[in-house]
Amino acid sequence: MQSQPTDPMELRSANPQFISASQSDEAAPVQKPTVFRSQFIDSMEMYADARAVSEYLDAHHDWFRRCAHPMQVESIGNNSYALIIGRFGSFGYEIEPKIGLDLLPQSEGIYRIETVPVPGYASVGYDVDFRAAMNLVERDDPDAVSAIATHVEWQLDLTVTIQFPRFIHALPDPLIQKTGERLLRQIVRQVSRRLTHKVQEDFHSSRSLPLPKRDRKWL
Repeated sequence: MQSQPTDPMELRSANPQFISASQSDEAAPVQKPTVFRSQFIDSMEMYADARAVSEYLDAHHDWFRRCAHPMQVESIGNNSYALIIGRFGSFGYEIEPKIGLDLLPQSEGIYRIETVPVPGYASVGYDVDFRAAMNLVERDDPDAVSAIATHVEWQLDLTVTIQFPRFIHALPDPLIQKTGERLLRQIVRQVSRRLTHKVQEDFHSSRSLPLPKRDRKWL
C-alpha cells in the first residue's frame, strides 16, 4: 500500500489541481480559521509559607523579565507584559506569536493570568487566548527547611486560532490537527512550564533555599 504524501512539495506532485494553483493562491489565507483548544494542569512546590510565596508573586516587576528570558518581554501596563514567544511552524508555515499577558492581583489566594491586547500590535493569521489560574495551598512538608511548604497549583485553558494559508488545507486533516496541537504544546512549554520552573528556581535561590524536586502533572 502506497503511503500518502505528507510534505507540501509531494502534494504538488500528487495533486494536479494543487500544481495549477499559483504561489500567491497557496499563500493566501482561507476565510474560516481553525481553532485548537486544550487544558493543562501543573504544579510546583515552594519551600516557604504561603505568605512568603504570595509576597514574591506580588512583586512580579522584580522577577518576571528575568524568569521569562530568553523570551523578549516588554512592559505594557502596571501588571501586564508583551511577550514574543518564539518562532514556531510546520510544513513551511511559520508564525512568531506575540501575546500580552495581564498578571492580575490575587483574589482570595488565587492568581490569574489572562491575555490582553498589545498596544499598537495586531496579530496576523493567529490569535492566542491564554487563561491561567494559580492556587496557593500551604501544607506541612518534612523536606522543607521550615517544615512548611506551599503547593502552587495552576490550570491553563489555552485556545489558539490560526488562519492557515491554502496550501496547509491541502494536507490531510489529521496532519493539520497535529500541527495545531504541536503549537499548543510549544506555547505551554515556553510560557507556562519553562516560566514556572524558572520562577521556582528564582524564588529558592533568592532565599538560599534548596530546590524541590519537580513534580509534574500533565493533561
